[in-house]
Amino acid sequence: MFKQIICIAAIATALGGCATTNDKNAPIPVDATALDASLTKQETKLIAAINQCDEAQSAGFAALTAKIDDLNAKVADINVKPEPAVVPVVAPVQCPPSPIGDKFMLGAVEHVYIDEVKASFETRIDTGAESSSLDARNIILFERDGSQWVRFDVFTQGKQQPAKTFESKVERFVRIKQDAEDKSDRRPVIHAHLEIGEYKAETDLNLSDRSHLEYPLLLGRKFMQDIAVVDVGQTFIHGKKQDAKPSKENK
Repeated sequence: MFKQIICIAAIATALGGCATTNDKNAPIPVDATALDASLTKQETKLIAAINQCDEAQSAGFAALTAKIDDLNAKVADINVKPEPAVVPVVAPVQCPPSPIGDKFMLGAVEHVYIDEVKASFETRIDTGAESSSLDARNIILFERDGSQWVRFDVFTQGKQQPAKTFESKVERFVRIKQDAEDKSDRRPVIHAHLEIGEYKAETDLNLSDRSHLEYPLLLGRKFMQDIAVVDVGQTFIHGKKQDAKPSKENK
Protein backbone atom coordinates (compact mmCIF):
# COMPACT_ATOMS: atom_id res chain seq x y z
CA MET A 1 0.00 0.00 0.00
CA PHE A 2 2.82 2.39 0.87
CA LYS A 3 4.49 1.59 -2.46
CA GLN A 4 1.32 2.26 -4.44
CA ILE A 5 0.73 5.61 -2.73
CA ILE A 6 4.27 6.78 -3.63
CA CYS A 7 3.81 5.62 -7.20
CA ILE A 8 0.50 7.43 -7.64
CA ALA A 9 1.91 10.64 -6.17
CA ALA A 10 4.91 10.54 -8.48
CA ILE A 11 2.78 9.93 -11.60
CA ALA A 12 0.36 12.72 -10.62
CA THR A 13 3.25 15.12 -10.17
CA ALA A 14 4.72 14.20 -13.55
CA LEU A 15 1.43 14.59 -15.35
CA GLY A 16 0.68 17.89 -13.67
CA GLY A 17 4.05 19.24 -14.67
CA CYS A 18 3.51 18.21 -18.24
CA ALA A 19 0.10 19.84 -18.34
CA THR A 20 1.15 23.20 -16.87
CA THR A 21 4.51 23.93 -18.53
CA ASN A 22 6.53 23.19 -21.57
CA ASP A 23 9.70 24.53 -19.90
CA LYS A 24 12.95 23.09 -21.20
CA ASN A 25 14.07 22.64 -17.55
CA ALA A 26 11.11 20.42 -16.69
CA PRO A 27 12.14 17.03 -15.33
CA ILE A 28 12.42 14.18 -17.74
CA PRO A 29 9.58 11.70 -17.31
CA VAL A 30 10.67 8.64 -15.37
CA ASP A 31 10.23 5.22 -16.80
CA ALA A 32 7.70 3.13 -14.83
CA THR A 33 10.16 0.26 -14.44
CA ALA A 34 12.87 2.54 -13.12
CA LEU A 35 10.39 4.21 -10.78
CA ASP A 36 9.27 0.87 -9.49
CA ALA A 37 12.87 -0.21 -8.88
CA SER A 38 13.63 3.04 -7.07
CA LEU A 39 10.57 2.76 -4.90
CA THR A 40 11.44 -0.83 -4.09
CA LYS A 41 14.95 0.19 -3.09
CA GLN A 42 13.68 3.03 -0.89
CA GLU A 43 11.10 0.74 0.66
CA THR A 44 13.79 -1.81 1.48
CA LYS A 45 15.98 0.84 3.11
CA LEU A 46 13.03 2.20 5.05
CA ILE A 47 11.98 -1.25 6.30
CA ALA A 48 15.60 -2.00 7.24
CA ALA A 49 15.80 1.26 9.21
CA ILE A 50 12.51 0.49 10.96
CA ASN A 51 13.67 -3.05 11.80
CA GLN A 52 16.97 -1.71 13.11
CA CYS A 53 15.10 0.80 15.27
CA ASP A 54 12.81 -1.96 16.57
CA GLU A 55 15.80 -4.13 17.42
CA ALA A 56 17.54 -1.30 19.26
CA GLN A 57 14.33 -0.48 21.13
CA SER A 58 13.83 -4.16 22.06
CA ALA A 59 17.42 -4.38 23.28
CA GLY A 60 16.87 -1.25 25.38
CA PHE A 61 13.71 -2.66 26.89
CA ALA A 62 15.47 -5.93 27.63
CA ALA A 63 18.35 -4.14 29.38
CA LEU A 64 15.93 -1.99 31.39
CA THR A 65 13.90 -5.06 32.39
CA ALA A 66 17.07 -6.82 33.53
CA LYS A 67 18.07 -3.82 35.67
CA ILE A 68 14.58 -3.66 37.23
CA ASP A 69 14.68 -7.38 38.01
CA ASP A 70 18.12 -7.00 39.58
CA LEU A 71 16.90 -4.04 41.69
CA ASN A 72 13.83 -5.97 42.83
CA ALA A 73 16.05 -8.87 43.86
CA LYS A 74 18.27 -6.56 45.95
CA VAL A 75 15.23 -4.97 47.63
CA ALA A 76 13.87 -8.43 48.43
CA ASP A 77 17.21 -9.39 50.01
CA ILE A 78 17.10 -6.28 52.19
CA ASN A 79 13.54 -6.98 53.38
CA VAL A 80 14.19 -10.62 54.19
CA LYS A 81 14.80 -10.96 57.95
CA PRO A 82 17.48 -13.44 58.91
CA GLU A 83 16.08 -16.43 60.73
CA PRO A 84 17.30 -16.73 64.33
CA ALA A 85 19.98 -19.27 64.89
CA VAL A 86 18.66 -22.44 66.46
CA VAL A 87 20.72 -23.45 69.47
CA PRO A 88 20.49 -27.16 70.10
CA VAL A 89 19.37 -28.10 73.60
CA VAL A 90 21.87 -30.33 75.32
CA ALA A 91 20.40 -32.57 77.98
CA PRO A 92 22.08 -31.93 81.35
CA VAL A 93 24.19 -34.63 82.81
CA GLN A 94 22.15 -36.54 85.32
CA CYS A 95 23.68 -36.35 88.77
CA PRO A 96 23.60 -39.44 90.95
CA PRO A 97 20.85 -39.37 93.60
CA SER A 98 21.78 -37.69 96.86
CA PRO A 99 22.70 -40.19 99.59
CA ILE A 100 20.58 -38.18 102.05
CA GLY A 101 17.56 -37.89 99.73
CA ASP A 102 15.24 -35.00 100.61
CA LYS A 103 16.75 -34.53 104.08
CA PHE A 104 18.70 -31.39 104.95
CA MET A 105 22.11 -31.29 106.60
CA LEU A 106 22.70 -30.06 110.14
CA GLY A 107 25.95 -29.31 111.91
CA ALA A 108 26.73 -30.41 115.44
CA VAL A 109 25.71 -26.91 116.62
CA GLU A 110 23.18 -24.66 114.85
CA HIS A 111 21.29 -21.43 115.44
CA VAL A 112 17.63 -22.41 115.89
CA TYR A 113 14.82 -19.83 115.98
CA ILE A 114 11.75 -20.61 118.13
CA ASP A 115 8.70 -18.71 116.94
CA GLU A 116 6.83 -19.05 120.26
CA VAL A 117 9.48 -17.02 122.15
CA LYS A 118 10.64 -14.96 119.12
CA ALA A 119 14.30 -15.69 119.75
CA SER A 120 17.24 -17.64 118.33
CA PHE A 121 19.42 -19.99 120.40
CA GLU A 122 22.72 -21.77 119.94
CA THR A 123 21.51 -25.34 119.84
CA ARG A 124 23.16 -28.69 120.39
CA ILE A 125 22.14 -31.19 117.72
CA ASP A 126 22.40 -34.45 119.65
CA THR A 127 21.73 -37.80 118.00
CA GLY A 128 22.32 -39.45 121.36
CA ALA A 129 19.30 -37.77 122.97
CA GLU A 130 15.80 -38.93 122.14
CA SER A 131 13.74 -35.82 122.93
CA SER A 132 14.31 -32.05 122.57
CA SER A 133 14.62 -29.66 125.50
CA LEU A 134 14.52 -25.87 126.11
CA ASP A 135 16.13 -24.09 129.05
CA ALA A 136 13.27 -22.63 131.13
CA ARG A 137 13.21 -21.18 134.65
CA ASN A 138 10.47 -20.56 137.22
CA ILE A 139 8.23 -23.20 135.67
CA ILE A 140 4.69 -22.90 137.07
CA LEU A 141 1.76 -25.10 136.05
CA PHE A 142 -1.78 -23.73 136.04
CA GLU A 143 -5.16 -24.49 134.57
CA ARG A 144 -6.96 -22.45 131.92
CA ASP A 145 -10.34 -23.30 130.38
CA GLY A 146 -10.07 -26.84 131.65
CA SER A 147 -6.62 -27.43 130.10
CA GLN A 148 -3.16 -27.63 131.63
CA TRP A 149 -0.96 -24.63 130.91
CA VAL A 150 2.57 -23.66 131.93
CA ARG A 151 4.20 -20.30 132.69
CA PHE A 152 8.00 -20.11 132.36
CA ASP A 153 10.91 -17.71 131.97
CA VAL A 154 13.43 -17.82 129.09
CA PHE A 155 16.67 -15.85 128.65
CA THR A 156 15.99 -14.79 125.05
CA GLN A 157 18.81 -12.19 125.02
CA GLY A 158 21.43 -14.16 126.94
CA LYS A 159 21.94 -14.58 130.65
CA GLN A 160 23.22 -11.00 131.00
CA GLN A 161 19.73 -9.64 130.17
CA PRO A 162 16.50 -10.16 132.15
CA ALA A 163 14.48 -13.24 131.26
CA LYS A 164 11.07 -12.95 129.59
CA THR A 165 7.97 -14.75 130.76
CA PHE A 166 5.87 -16.87 128.40
CA GLU A 167 2.78 -19.04 128.67
CA SER A 168 1.91 -22.10 126.61
CA LYS A 169 -0.49 -24.99 126.64
CA VAL A 170 0.96 -28.27 127.95
CA GLU A 171 0.77 -31.03 125.35
CA ARG A 172 1.79 -33.77 127.78
CA PHE A 173 4.36 -34.66 130.43
CA VAL A 174 7.50 -36.77 130.04
CA ARG A 175 9.85 -38.36 132.52
CA ILE A 176 13.54 -37.89 131.80
CA LYS A 177 16.25 -39.79 133.65
CA GLN A 178 19.70 -38.26 133.37
CA ASP A 179 21.66 -41.06 135.10
CA ALA A 180 20.80 -44.60 136.09
CA GLU A 181 21.02 -43.71 139.79
CA ASP A 182 18.98 -40.48 139.50
CA LYS A 183 15.24 -40.26 139.88
CA SER A 184 13.23 -39.48 136.76
CA ASP A 185 12.34 -35.85 136.22
CA ARG A 186 8.71 -35.06 135.18
CA ARG A 187 8.71 -32.25 132.65
CA PRO A 188 5.92 -30.38 130.83
CA VAL A 189 6.06 -30.53 127.01
CA ILE A 190 5.01 -27.69 124.71
CA HIS A 191 4.60 -27.61 120.93
CA ALA A 192 6.97 -25.24 119.09
CA HIS A 193 7.64 -24.00 115.55
CA LEU A 194 11.32 -23.91 114.65
CA GLU A 195 13.34 -22.29 111.87
CA ILE A 196 16.86 -23.38 110.90
CA GLY A 197 18.11 -21.24 108.05
CA GLU A 198 15.59 -21.66 105.23
CA TYR A 199 14.02 -24.75 106.80
CA LYS A 200 10.95 -24.76 109.02
CA ALA A 201 9.72 -27.59 111.20
CA GLU A 202 7.54 -28.33 114.21
CA THR A 203 8.49 -30.34 117.26
CA ASP A 204 7.75 -30.85 120.96
CA LEU A 205 10.06 -29.29 123.55
CA ASN A 206 10.22 -30.34 127.17
CA LEU A 207 10.94 -27.51 129.61
CA SER A 208 13.74 -27.92 132.14
CA ASP A 209 16.47 -25.97 133.88
CA ARG A 210 19.57 -26.34 131.68
CA SER A 211 21.67 -23.74 133.48
CA HIS A 212 24.34 -26.36 134.16
CA LEU A 213 24.62 -27.21 130.44
CA GLU A 214 26.47 -25.37 127.67
CA TYR A 215 23.56 -24.87 125.26
CA PRO A 216 20.08 -23.57 126.17
CA LEU A 217 18.38 -25.69 123.51
CA LEU A 218 18.88 -29.33 122.52
CA LEU A 219 17.33 -31.12 119.54
CA GLY A 220 17.19 -34.90 119.74
CA ARG A 221 16.51 -37.83 117.43
CA LYS A 222 12.73 -37.38 117.32
CA PHE A 223 13.15 -33.98 115.71
CA MET A 224 15.71 -35.12 113.14
CA GLN A 225 13.93 -38.35 112.22
CA ASP A 226 13.05 -38.44 108.51
CA ILE A 227 13.94 -34.76 107.91
CA ALA A 228 17.64 -34.20 108.67
CA VAL A 229 21.07 -35.77 109.00
CA VAL A 230 23.94 -34.51 111.13
CA ASP A 231 27.51 -33.79 110.09
CA VAL A 232 29.30 -33.62 113.42
CA GLY A 233 32.37 -32.11 111.74
CA GLN A 234 30.52 -28.87 110.95
CA THR A 235 28.79 -26.14 112.94
CA PHE A 236 26.39 -23.31 112.07
CA ILE A 237 25.78 -24.51 108.51
CA HIS A 238 22.58 -22.48 108.17
CA GLY A 239 23.62 -19.19 109.76
CA LYS A 240 21.44 -17.26 112.22
CA LYS A 241 17.96 -15.76 111.91
CA GLN A 242 17.59 -12.28 113.40
CA ASP A 243 15.47 -12.17 116.56
CA ALA A 244 12.13 -10.41 116.27
CA LYS A 245 12.15 -6.79 117.51
CA PRO A 246 10.23 -6.37 120.75
CA SER A 247 6.87 -4.62 120.47
CA LYS A 248 6.13 -1.37 122.35
CA GLU A 249 4.06 -3.31 124.90
CA ASN A 250 7.07 -5.42 125.85
CA LYS A 251 9.43 -2.49 126.30
